[in-house]
Amino acid sequence: MMQKTAVWLLCVFGMPGFAENYLIQGEQASTIQYMLTQRVEPAGKTQYLKFSFVIPADYQSPTYSQEITDFNMRFNPPPASQKNTTDNRGNAVILAEWNNLSHPVEAVMTFTARTRNVLSQIKLSAPFPVGSVPGDIRDFLRPTRQVQSDDAGIQSRAVQIVSGVTTQFDAVQRILTWVVDHMRYVTPPEQYDAAYSFRTGKGNCQNYSHLAAALMRHVGIPVRIVNGVTLKEPYTIRTGDGEFTFKMGQGRHSWVEIWFPDVGWVPFEPQQTALFVSNRFVRCEIGVDNNETVNDGMVKYRQEKGVSGTPRFQEVIDARFLSDHVRLAMEKQNYGPRNMLLVPAVLASFTPVRVEPPPPPPRVTEEQLRRFQYTERFIFGNLDFPLGVNFIDTRSPAQQSAQDEFEMHKNFLVETAEYVTTQATQYAQVFVLRKPVQLKYISLALHKFGGDGQVWIDLMADDDGRPGRVIGTSDFMTLSQIPQKQGYDWVNFDFNRSDLTLPPGSYWIGFGFTGSPIMNWFYTYGKPVGPPDGTRYKGVYDEDWSGALSYEFNYRVLGFAAQ
Repeated sequence: MMQKTAVWLLCVFGMPGFAENYLIQGEQASTIQYMLTQRVEPAGKTQYLKFSFVIPADYQSPTYSQEITDFNMRFNPPPASQKNTTDNRGNAVILAEWNNLSHPVEAVMTFTARTRNVLSQIKLSAPFPVGSVPGDIRDFLRPTRQVQSDDAGIQSRAVQIVSGVTTQFDAVQRILTWVVDHMRYVTPPEQYDAAYSFRTGKGNCQNYSHLAAALMRHVGIPVRIVNGVTLKEPYTIRTGDGEFTFKMGQGRHSWVEIWFPDVGWVPFEPQQTALFVSNRFVRCEIGVDNNETVNDGMVKYRQEKGVSGTPRFQEVIDARFLSDHVRLAMEKQNYGPRNMLLVPAVLASFTPVRVEPPPPPPRVTEEQLRRFQYTERFIFGNLDFPLGVNFIDTRSPAQQSAQDEFEMHKNFLVETAEYVTTQATQYAQVFVLRKPVQLKYISLALHKFGGDGQVWIDLMADDDGRPGRVIGTSDFMTLSQIPQKQGYDWVNFDFNRSDLTLPPGSYWIGFGFTGSPIMNWFYTYGKPVGPPDGTRYKGVYDEDWSGALSYEFNYRVLGFAAQ
């Protein structure tokens, strides 16, 4: 195999253009006023209630840094006792306790975070296999109940992925490339551990982190799990033919840091970025897995005898950007995974990864479309989202931790949705058919907050990877026809009157409205179903859909397929 010492992502090896590695450069710098509010309402008379929080620390890496100032923690009512401690991973923890409690307790954490990314060339020269690892880092090589680096399937795959590799960076980027393409974001998953993720290929941020850590730990690369918070403030990266906008939900998140002998710990987001995380991340807690990183936001309680039910928990995260500087550009490369992976320039020895493209949709003539029998029920789309969930009033189920003592942990269920009835922006989502379909309905995962007016879907042809001419329109729906429900649910748009038979190919769902409806459309991180640039936006007065989004809206296409 050919190897070359070069700036990773800048060399050309004549590989196919479907690859989704992007070279990113530039910087982000922000000053953020952060506030987290937690409220617990006891179910009845409670002997004691305990809170724990982790104080975010200053952090410096070759790419990402954060500085925390003006930290303050206040409780209402004041706790009976409060102390500061440090756990065995160096996380600074605040412990607060109330006794003989029957009324709500509120905790408010505030601080100012200065977060910065500087993405320029990084030199990495560590060999593979990795040599001697310092004693204080060896814990991050060991298997755990959630990072099963001792699982036979994970071990076999890890060895296969890094076969022939001679540098640590090459091993890391090969494993990350495999994870990015193997996994599909689903929340909430049935389990969060690496073995489940490896077996099913799906999960949330914890699953991505645990699987990446398990594969790397088995081949001797230290990886630690990071817990923190992502902020919903979007940011835009310039591309050669437009711009890509990135946005995450505001809430709890998990990612990893990988140890390199020559540069130390470096952050990675196994869903999409290597050697950095966005400065919309606030780093809080580290550990060997997410079973260990539980101190931040943990609640313990013991209720009086005869009290049934569990406390009601609410958490609200608010962030105000006092300043925000973004100057980022990225360039698509001709190698890498099928799904998007962003990496700064790296001076290292590596072998580019070749991934075979999916076959194009088959070509079908008009005559064939007329002759087919459309009898097979057809459901297709980005179907997985948390149906009917109240995202403010959520918590992991209470678990018994000692005699009559229960504890609740933070969860990572985050509302990821776009306000799509703004008067300034239009949104469109692609779907790709690989068989002829008689279209009956298209459903969107929506939540109606209020307002009035009408909504509908325009179905558009594909024009060189962007929305083109309208080929069909659903029946219009008034807001009063859409039930007011908790959380997000499918809203069906009727295309029966359009009498559309669609040949294989790409089509765009355009959300249209009149009046003043207030509606959100749920989305999934990454692209579980469609191509990386298959979610688009434009200004209402613009003609060109030059803006792409990093996520994929939840939709489903219903009809009958040709036998």
